[in-house]
Amino acid sequence: MKKYITIFILSFIGFAALAQNTQNVKGIVTDKQSEMPVIGATVIVKNSDPVIGTMTEIDGDFILENLPIGRYDIEIAYLGYESITIPNVEVTAGKEVFLEIGIEESVEILNEVVVTAKVEKDKAQNELATISARTFSVEEVNRYSGGRSDVGRLAANFAGVSTADDARNDIVIRGNSPTGVLWRMEGIPIPNPNHFSTVGTTGGPVSALNPNLIKNSDFITSAFPAEYGNALAGVFDLGLRTGNRDKHEFMVQLGAVSGVEAMAEGPISKKNNSSYLVAARYSFIGIASDLNLPIGTNATPNYQDVAFNINLGKSKAGKFSIFGIGGNSDIDFLHDEVEEGDLFAAVDEDSYARSRFGVIGLKHNVILDQNTYLRTVISGSLSANTFDVDRYSNLGQENEEINRITEVDDAQSRLSLSSFVNKKFNSKLTARAGILLENYYYDLNNRTREFTPEWIETYQFNDNSLLAQAYIQTQYKFNTKLTLNLGLHSQLLTLNNDWALEPRAALNYNISEKHMLSLGYGMHTQVAPLPILLAREQMADGAFEETNINLDGTRSQHFVLGYDTKLAPEWRIKTEAYFQYVDKVPVESDPSSFSLLNLGEDFGFPSDKVGLVNEGTGMNYGLELTVEKFFSKGYYGLVTASVYDSSYKGSDGIRRNSAFNNQYVLNILAGKELKIGKEKRNALTFDTKLTTAGGRFYTPVDLMASQMAGQEILDTENAYSEQYAPYFRWDVKFGVKLNAKKRKLSQHFYFDVQNVTNNQNLFQRRYNRLTNEINDVYQLGFFPDFMYRLTF
Repeated sequence: MKKYITIFILSFIGFAALAQNTQNVKGIVTDKQSEMPVIGATVIVKNSDPVIGTMTEIDGDFILENLPIGRYDIEIAYLGYESITIPNVEVTAGKEVFLEIGIEESVEILNEVVVTAKVEKDKAQNELATISARTFSVEEVNRYSGGRSDVGRLAANFAGVSTADDARNDIVIRGNSPTGVLWRMEGIPIPNPNHFSTVGTTGGPVSALNPNLIKNSDFITSAFPAEYGNALAGVFDLGLRTGNRDKHEFMVQLGAVSGVEAMAEGPISKKNNSSYLVAARYSFIGIASDLNLPIGTNATPNYQDVAFNINLGKSKAGKFSIFGIGGNSDIDFLHDEVEEGDLFAAVDEDSYARSRFGVIGLKHNVILDQNTYLRTVISGSLSANTFDVDRYSNLGQENEEINRITEVDDAQSRLSLSSFVNKKFNSKLTARAGILLENYYYDLNNRTREFTPEWIETYQFNDNSLLAQAYIQTQYKFNTKLTLNLGLHSQLLTLNNDWALEPRAALNYNISEKHMLSLGYGMHTQVAPLPILLAREQMADGAFEETNINLDGTRSQHFVLGYDTKLAPEWRIKTEAYFQYVDKVPVESDPSSFSLLNLGEDFGFPSDKVGLVNEGTGMNYGLELTVEKFFSKGYYGLVTASVYDSSYKGSDGIRRNSAFNNQYVLNILAGKELKIGKEKRNALTFDTKLTTAGGRFYTPVDLMASQMAGQEILDTENAYSEQYAPYFRWDVKFGVKLNAKKRKLSQHFYFDVQNVTNNQNLFQRRYNRLTNEINDVYQLGFFPDFMYRLTF
């Protein structure tokens, strides 16, 4: 009790004498399983002398006032709970810090507060995700070199992950297609959150997710808990932070890729702790084109996005919030602006790409009793894109002609309802059960006349379908060493009555305080993409039928074994071995090398794959290593290495390399923050990243057949038999952080040189129908990025 009284008194005197260069750290402490506020927990700044600390109030809130600018480790302790440390909380002059902290009740009876604190950096935000999962922060998104403030590119630094190419942020997880990734925001699935995206894909050239609005979130790569469904590869589970409840704060930012941005946040009503947070961005990359910096094409992309989170505060009915994100993008590829090596355009075509997406949702959280809460989210979303191609014939001659050869107009809207109840029965047992209903509305249109005088409709569909999911998952802690997670997930697609039932399990054993073993299993099913399900085949009588409509979902079984050791409070080594067996893969009914597992290697879906059957298989296995030095004492380091194999069998029964079989990936990242100035309130930063990976396997072009046909024909009998040269890229980033001496204002500037050595990484080897040759097209070369941020 004396300790609590001392901390309480010191909270009033700590640094009260300082009137300059200080900022507040606020937050809320809750029980991690029940989400009930923890009242009376001690919150102290570690290694402070005299001790700086406080105690949480009736709603679990706390405030550490007037902390000098710098970085701090914040320790939270409470009687009967395991204490934790939040490391390296950065305090700047321009913005107050807000922390959402969950602590776990100890499964053992304790007579005093646990004194040995755990560092919470290496655990997922979702307490039921205990294997192949990690949390990431907005600071990491902006810190690592080469990241372009992009959540997807951040994930490429983690073990088991590689990127498809420099021009897009599609991520390949353990050899799986990028289309197997699930994006969630505030607990609800969302459409592809990228600019220039197409319906059914998960990546794009530029992210529309604004990292400045994202709170600490989870990235899961295998055997994910039962609440995640309709995904084979991995999960991004994103949460939006809330705005400052006490004061108005603003930020303006300018970045070469992220564009011009403005953000505002502040209180709506201090009476019920309601707040707003809103940000908007507008593309700035046209300047890069004007400066002749390589972005993969001479065309200038335009894009805008907006995001918001309105916290309506507490009421008798619970907590409500309204959130949303939306984006719009367009780009024109004109034949007279195309240069050799353009990644996306042709010298005899004009093409016009447009895309838009949006999500708006209402989130409700209500406490049912001391250990139970109900969370419900309803949302509406839209994902749409158009793509038109005009081709010139007799270009530059008197009889020059132009003809429209391709028209794509796809739109998909979705109404979603997610609701689950979470109950903490005691310190050992927690259970969660819920449903997810997604009603899809399709308006998909694709037609071409590239090789025929008349239009041929690839697909045309206007209807709706329901994807219903239900799940239950439990966590039982036998003791401080052994934890078991069990779950069951089911889903039904009413379009074709495709139904799946999937068990999930994870076992974690703490050998000692510094060593842990993990074992996980999950069965996962993903329904076929709509453009595949709805593809139409012309029958003998001339009529069209949807011969893929009865395809079942692809099924993947994940097995994972992990070992985690902490060499020191800021160091850890983690290794995981995994095996994934995939079956019920759509392949052609006649013997061929085609498999839906290779979907996502380019920008769209094959339009000629009809009459498919669920008889294909696939296999991924590998070993991953992570050596991580969390940011402390002014520096960090991260080394991730993956060795793996990804293969598949089509209907011809031949095992082949998949399109995503790099075989190995190595990332080495490091960074240093050097305090400068008399008061050490400013800093110079240096970050670097080195990446190398095995080249992708690809299907060679059949040159003779292509020349005869006047279009690219691949040698599918030798599918994915040849391999590109290994990938190599080195990025270097320099920055400066400035905190005003007297005002609540901070600045951050960095200059990020990507691909310093201008290494020529092969993007694609493709047939040029104008020269009748096979040409090599290369990825982005030397590319400088920059960002300036002002917070006040």
